Amino acid sequence: MASALSAPHFHNEAAAFRYVEARIWPDGPVCPHCGCTGRISAIKPNPAKRVRLGLKKCGDCKKQFTVKVGTVFEQSHVPLNVWLQTIALICSSKKGFSSNQLARVLGVTLKTAWFMGHRIREALAVDDDDGGLLGGGGSVIEADETFLGHEAKSFVSGKGWRGGSGQKKILAVVERKGRVRSVKIDSLHKPEIVRALEIGARDSILSTDEAQHYRRLGKEFIGHMTVEHSADEYVRGEAHTNTVEGVFSIFKRGMRGIYQHCSEKHLHRYLAEFDFRYSNRAKLGIDDAARAELALKGIVGKRLTYRTTSASRADAEGRIVW
Repeated sequence: MASALSAPHFHNEAAAFRYVEARIWPDGPVCPHCGCTGRISAIKPNPAKRVRLGLKKCGDCKKQFTVKVGTVFEQSHVPLNVWLQTIALICSSKKGFSSNQLARVLGVTLKTAWFMGHRIREALAVDDDDGGLLGGGGSVIEADETFLGHEAKSFVSGKGWRGGSGQKKILAVVERKGRVRSVKIDSLHKPEIVRALEIGARDSILSTDEAQHYRRLGKEFIGHMTVEHSADEYVRGEAHTNTVEGVFSIFKRGMRGIYQHCSEKHLHRYLAEFDFRYSNRAKLGIDDAARAELALKGIVGKRLTYRTTSASRADAEGRIVW
């Protein structure tokens, strides 16, 4: 990773602008205001006249812009090369990169590091329209739920583990040797489970535990395999939920060991971060550099303001940020 971070776009802002422009505008600059692709001229940077790096002017609408407009980088005073360093660090860390550590490595304030992390998690989120369904073609997908929090949980016969009243509930669907999608659910009632399982293609074989809420839904798939955890059965032929439980293990080690705490309103962003890294892992032939490239493709159209992420004085990792 050290050699990868030696690239010019990590240390020079002008090089960072060229790097991002080549990926966001592969066919040349596009005006974010009117969509014009021609008659766009570059304005030479001039610190004396406060002309910004990468500034361009559209000949049609006469408005100025940079490649940052309309992306998660918009209106940020953090140098673009520092943003690229942050993306590389988050994408290369299997269990996450805390705001405190980001602040120390990047030389920014904790408040800035926390907000940068959330903007990048927003970029890593998979759009429902673009992400596609998981599984399909007779492949096996696994589904299971887990609970995040320190409250006690109990095992209910025929229903599996049930979390305490204050625990956050998560359901994940994972392709064996493939991608994963995790969603926050409010309860384990049928409507919530139905909504969460919409990301699984119906021409797949569903593998779950014996929980009742999967029994009727399993009939919508071309096959449904179950294992009875209450009877200490964890594998029966191809039937198991070991893959999805491995996903939960990585997620919980990161949340408890790196981030330590997450408020419920930010949980979906942390799920997006861990889903992205798992779905683009080394075992699928995607290294750290390629993963960062994929993350950069998600920055467009995902504007996130500080006000939308911070309604309280405590940040998502349970620390006071100002």
